[in-house]
Amino acid sequence: MEGLSVSSVLLTGCDGGLGLGLLKGLLEQPSPPRHLFAACLDPQGKVGRALARPVPKPSCPLADVTDPNSIKAAVRKVREEVGSAGLNLLINNTGTTRRSTLATETAENMSLVYTTNTIGPLQTSQAFLPLLKEAAEAQGQREMSCSRAAIINISSILGSIEVAEAWEERQDICYRCSKAALNMLTKCLALEYGSSGILCVSVDPGRVTPPLEQGMGPATEEESVRGVLQLLAQLSATSNGTFWDWRGQRLPW
Repeated sequence: MEGLSVSSVLLTGCDGGLGLGLLKGLLEQPSPPRHLFAACLDPQGKVGRALARPVPKPSCPLADVTDPNSIKAAVRKVREEVGSAGLNLLINNTGTTRRSTLATETAENMSLVYTTNTIGPLQTSQAFLPLLKEAAEAQGQREMSCSRAAIINISSILGSIEVAEAWEERQDICYRCSKAALNMLTKCLALEYGSSGILCVSVDPGRVTPPLEQGMGPATEEESVRGVLQLLAQLSATSNGTFWDWRGQRLPW
């Protein structure tokens, strides 16, 4: 299967976990991005150490998605490098959680997690919209795709209201609510930005931390990354405003 071919990508949340895995996966594609921006809180940390081998080095702008000024600085950095070609793919991966139940959930937890998981992707998408529009226009009448212009929000099946998976195992109220809100944001982005040729999709990368139950997720981070990147290579106009998992299966809201 052909890999994901996209000229420019900005990926948030690259300090570790899935973000770092996706970054490595993008660099290992048959045609890696010409411009790859690994937005992270510590540019000298795990990203730099993990990418010490001889590969094209991504740019690592400091980007706190809860800080509008940090996001604006990242936009300026990206524009300096991509110019009028714009940004093809924005992957909103930054996320956080606090373990909780209905009995123990607090307003503080809700506010903190919602700010990172929902408001962060909103602010980042708003700030990069001009660059995404430029990329879409530069590609002319090409069909919607991640290679043209797209916003991918890394969500979770725990945000699916219809499925409400694993309730007995982990209630995590603040996390579930933030991801359900992120899914609605994806739908809103698709409705508003679709006419500009920008594809907007939510993706569940699966659960890659033990303990795992049969069928609940990928066995390894590498499997998750491989599945997500294969999915991104296949998304099209019919996918706009929808929710998918790492296996390429469409999920219910």
